[in-house]
Amino acid sequence: MPGIYIHIPFCKSKCRYCNFFSRVTNNQQVIDNYVNSLIKEIQLQKNFLDTKKIDTVYFGGGTPTLLNIKQISQILTSIFQIFELNPNYEITLESNPENITKDYLADLKKFTTVNRISIGIQSFSDDNLKFLGRNHNSKTAIEAVKNAQNCGYENITGDLIFGLPEQSTEQWRKDLNTFFDLQIPHLSAYSLTIEENTVLGLWKKKKRIKEIDDEISLKMYETLINTAEKNNFLHYEISNFAKEGFIAKHNFSYWTGEKYIGIGASAHSFNGDERFWNIANIDEYINGVQKGIIPAEKEILTKKDKYNEFILTGLRTYLGINTTKLIDEYNEYFLKKNKLIKKYIDNEILEYFQNFLILTRKGKYISDSIFVELFAE
Repeated sequence: MPGIYIHIPFCKSKCRYCNFFSRVTNNQQVIDNYVNSLIKEIQLQKNFLDTKKIDTVYFGGGTPTLLNIKQISQILTSIFQIFELNPNYEITLESNPENITKDYLADLKKFTTVNRISIGIQSFSDDNLKFLGRNHNSKTAIEAVKNAQNCGYENITGDLIFGLPEQSTEQWRKDLNTFFDLQIPHLSAYSLTIEENTVLGLWKKKKRIKEIDDEISLKMYETLINTAEKNNFLHYEISNFAKEGFIAKHNFSYWTGEKYIGIGASAHSFNGDERFWNIANIDEYINGVQKGIIPAEKEILTKKDKYNEFILTGLRTYLGINTTKLIDEYNEYFLKKNKLIKKYIDNEILEYFQNFLILTRKGKYISDSIFVELFAE
């Protein structure tokens, strides 16, 4: 079933690696106006999907935990007035460790239907956290996890980043061991990408830092996979690992081609044939929505676009690509790539299992290059 994404573009400060759309502000009036606009947009988007039943709601950012409990409840109430939740629903709230106190989490549990907490840990090394520009330290991160657990949240996920300049594989292993010792059932782990329009991007340009060697980064990824496997985590997507029963439903729906509504400035929506993205400007977003207009652009997906997305999203997951659908819907592209696919199978980069093409572990190490080569030109 479809899901709804809510973008909260506010932060106390901008992390040095972050290229997501957000604004640093403590202006409560701006935040209040934005929340009111979110509620208004939910009404404007009520007929976007061909169903009123949804599986998931995801509060992302930015820093969604800068909202108070009343604001989160108001947003959810406005959704439930229009949409019906699946009984096995998932409602996720992204958070920073310094924002989720015991009191905040207790009230969140008591007054809202949020049932999954995503914690932006990034590292358990204070030096690495300082380098990344995070506002918390290792102790705060550990306390945040325990606060969520003590408030009755079983479905918790944590983000970690590896591949920092001068980071060693042993330091990364320590991060992973701390993570798994905390009994968190879901892990999202990403290799640091230094984006141009970030502080780290500026430092790289000025040659204050340089990106980690590819071989070291690959070794870290291998360490990640091995450690997760030893802890009985399923490697269900290139960067995501979960205990049984804790796969992220909302994110997984993106990779399986489900439709979704994106609410908020810069949020994206998808109806199966078209992709929409709201303007990445908070003031213009608020002004437009209050006039009953969603300031957005759209792209009509061609058959080639759909094929490329089918390849990219399918191969990222442990399910792989359904070859029946590949042949039935995209045979003209499949025929051109058939020899290449056979070569990948022969070289144990792809494997064929029960009508699905799946990346092997060897394939996961070079996944980006495989996607590019399998894309329609």
